[in-house]
Amino acid sequence: MELSDKIDRLVDTRSIIFSSHARTRMFERDISSEDILPILTNGEIIETYEDDTPCPSYLILGYIHDTAIHIVIAVCEDHIKIVTVYNPDDRWTHHKIRRQ
Repeated sequence: MELSDKIDRLVDTRSIIFSSHARTRMFERDISSEDILPILTNGEIIETYEDDTPCPSYLILGYIHDTAIHIVIAVCEDHIKIVTVYNPDDRWTHHKIRRQ
């Protein structure tokens, strides 16, 4: 199964777990779980961490009201874990390429 299909399936079934760290960051930035869902299915995966354990992780770029948001997710067999949510800083070019 393609990664995007797996993410779509897990979002559709609401098989999503938010880490306490992600919830704290979302609260600080006034981001709701409903803001996150469209980014999971329509955002752009800009980095892949296949060797992360217990599940591979991905950095997704999306936008909320024209504001860039990065979401780090771990995609497991039966759920997605939202690891953190943040606004990209100046280390990123166009919010998706790390500057050297």
